[in-house]
Amino acid sequence: MTRRVRRKVATKAKVALPCYPEVENEVLGSERNGVVDWTSLPYDSVIQLFSSLNYRDRASLSSTCRTWRGLGASPCLWSSLDIRAHKFDAAMAGTLASRCANLQKLRFRGAESADSIMYLQARNLNEISGDYCRKVTDATLSVIVARHEELQSLQLGPDFCERITGDAIKAIAFCCPKLKKLRLSGIRDVHGDAINALAKHCPDLADIGFLDCLNVDEGALGNVVSVRFLSVAGTSNMKWGVVSHLWHKLPKLTGLDVSRTDIGPSAVSRLLSSTQSLKVLCALNCSVLEEDAGFSLGKSKGKLLLALFTDIFKGLASLFVDSTKNGKNVFLDWRNSKTKDRNMDDIVTWLEWILSHTLLRIAESNPQGMDEFWLKQGAALLLSLMQSSQEDVQERAATGLATFVVIDDDNASIDCGRAEAVMRDGGIHLLLDLAKSWREGLQSESAKAIANLSVNANVAKAVAEEGGINILAGLAKSMNRLVAEEAAGGLWNLSVGEEHKSAIAEAGGVKALVDLIFKWSSGGDGVLERAAGALANLAADDKCSLEVALAGGVRALVFLARNCKFEGVQEQAARALANLAAHGDSNNNNAAVGLEAGALEALVQLTRSPHEGVRQEAAGALWNLSFDDRNRESIASAGGVEALVALAQSCSNASPGLQERAAGALWGLSVSEANSIAIGREGGVPPLIALARSEAEDVHETAAGALWNLAFNPANALRIVEEGGVSALVHLCSSSVSKMARFMAALALAYMFDGRMDEFALTGSSSEGNSKSVNLHDARSAALKKIHDFVRTFSDRHTFSTTTASSAPAALALVTERARIQEAGHLRCSGAEIGRFINMLKNPCTTLKACAAFALLQFTIPGGRHAMHHAGLMQTIGAPRTLRTAAASATAPFEVKTFSRIVLRNLEHHLKEPSI
Repeated sequence: MTRRVRRKVATKAKVALPCYPEVENEVLGSERNGVVDWTSLPYDSVIQLFSSLNYRDRASLSSTCRTWRGLGASPCLWSSLDIRAHKFDAAMAGTLASRCANLQKLRFRGAESADSIMYLQARNLNEISGDYCRKVTDATLSVIVARHEELQSLQLGPDFCERITGDAIKAIAFCCPKLKKLRLSGIRDVHGDAINALAKHCPDLADIGFLDCLNVDEGALGNVVSVRFLSVAGTSNMKWGVVSHLWHKLPKLTGLDVSRTDIGPSAVSRLLSSTQSLKVLCALNCSVLEEDAGFSLGKSKGKLLLALFTDIFKGLASLFVDSTKNGKNVFLDWRNSKTKDRNMDDIVTWLEWILSHTLLRIAESNPQGMDEFWLKQGAALLLSLMQSSQEDVQERAATGLATFVVIDDDNASIDCGRAEAVMRDGGIHLLLDLAKSWREGLQSESAKAIANLSVNANVAKAVAEEGGINILAGLAKSMNRLVAEEAAGGLWNLSVGEEHKSAIAEAGGVKALVDLIFKWSSGGDGVLERAAGALANLAADDKCSLEVALAGGVRALVFLARNCKFEGVQEQAARALANLAAHGDSNNNNAAVGLEAGALEALVQLTRSPHEGVRQEAAGALWNLSFDDRNRESIASAGGVEALVALAQSCSNASPGLQERAAGALWGLSVSEANSIAIGREGGVPPLIALARSEAEDVHETAAGALWNLAFNPANALRIVEEGGVSALVHLCSSSVSKMARFMAALALAYMFDGRMDEFALTGSSSEGNSKSVNLHDARSAALKKIHDFVRTFSDRHTFSTTTASSAPAALALVTERARIQEAGHLRCSGAEIGRFINMLKNPCTTLKACAAFALLQFTIPGGRHAMHHAGLMQTIGAPRTLRTAAASATAPFEVKTFSRIVLRNLEHHLKEPSI
């Protein structure tokens, strides 16, 4: 039996801020015995240090001493607040309220956070940005804007705000007269009354975005004369005839985004030609426009159209008077320009935002026919936007890179061409630089992009060479769950490559991954799945498997298998335990897993999971664990026989992987005769016979191995005959692509017809009175013929004749090499099994003699994993005498004589046995 090491190539939790006790005693003196007193730093240095930390670390440092506690509350440190990664409820808001009197900018995530914003008492807020706002209601939004009359910017998206209506937009208009920017995503109906209220009460409203809305009153938008930048990207049901006849009258309209809509060429032409103030029209991924091959800008000189069929970088460069701004560095050149133009700055800032949003949306929908765009322009645009000064643009660009390369999320498949385009344009270096940012939003999104891109082996190599493994291992230790989750995903994908496993261990990645499981043991399914998946890949390496065990990985993975209900986590935890248990010959992890409290019971229970992947990995783990004698019996005591028989009975139509592991686990358990008898009584014979008829080579091997073990018991042998197993084994013996499957099928047939079953059949059926009519004579004839044919396939009469005449080592070596079944060297037989083959050498049937000699040859070939063990057993039971008799027999076939001589030579090699 061989251990199978398996590798795999990918619910939001609420995160609580830690509570740190205040340290009352300050350290006195600037230096004591050469130790620097950090509390004596100048105040401005401390403030600068605090400003570069996230809010959690800032709270931690504030608890160091009274002085730093006071400095940590300085108003300049609390002008902006990003609470997306934290549990933010009314209690937490109340705790922060004393520091937020001068808060200007707030970023939040989710409905609970939205409900709690009012408790911050930050009356001077002028920017609010929220995502995951699907459950935010009109009532919540109305309260928020009513409490923050100074609001100048409100953005909710990019996910859909399904519960917000035009009534909430009216409330925004009434409560926020200073509003300059309003961007909302996924509103069902933005009716005319709401838009007219904005036009009337918000005279400074210059930037409007109604994105991915179902219905927007385009006529009312023509009344918002203050608007400079307008986006209706992704919005359906627009009346473009009305738009082209009304919006050109907007006196300040400078930038218009109609991407991902059904706008046609005529409306685009009218808007460009008739809107005097319009400088940029963005129409990316507009199918109606793109289908018109004859479209021309016509009389639109000085106006820029951005579409999939235009050269976007060249178009952006045309906005600038300085002609040196061209190529893929146009945004970077603009940012580094010494001459500043406020109007142009506003345009480019808006362009960065709408491009990042639209490219992400296109990447998410993954429409057909986009390969050329992504390779020639899209990837470079995202990389350019990653260098924006706007944090949300950087984040969205990184998310876009993470998304556009994925073509099949379920199977973690990516487009290699797109991934390598990112690498060629310097994207790996840029992403790793972002991952080193102190801003946690950038850390998580860049780590996500690195993770997805690293599915490609060439990109993974580049990430490793650029120091990415150390960066990801560091991020995996983050107190921010989102950051840790994406970093663990990156390590998971990188750990697929054999060349990266040791580097991950050396970077402290194993310990970080194990710690993640304990840190997020509840409510962090995403991070737990990624951590367990990475540990599973690492555990496939012998050296790294020791690192996993030393870091507490066995206990962590068993904890997941026992307690986690999420199928992805269960699957990866079981796979990791399977791989840990696969190195039983080189370390004691196999036994250690079995000794961990509840491990075997949990794996047995997982074989009953409704999810096939979980069942498959659990069965694989039990298969590997069954190589340890104590584990084998403990699995049976935990109900493993019944569970695995039930699994085998249910997987006739399952994947080959599940079938292989179900049969393999029964094979492993059946090494014990007590378990073998129990498997037969539980009904394990029929499903194993069915699996022996599988078309998959690996399933052939495990099913044949299990039936071989079962056939050792006469009652089971009779069951196999009664259930039609002879024909299945005969077919395997002659037709399987796997030599190993054919070999074990022949051994099973030999066990069944060496005479012991005949004696049992005389006393009664194996089925307790439910005997099935079988013709043992015909079954025996078919079996012996097939065994004979099988053995003959490994012999050559001319070579054997030469060998029989001469026992020269060279001749014996030639026969050995011809007869070798490589995988058979991994099989380990008991003394009873070796004794049975020795007895077969005395059987009057020459076919059984030849089969026995051939089997003993396989078990003793020098270099085999258990050859010394088998040689010792044979010496103990006096096998050499029987072998010599068979080798010297005048009536024995060439095969029996030759194989017996080779086995004797093997015994001499292993044991240096003296002549008898």
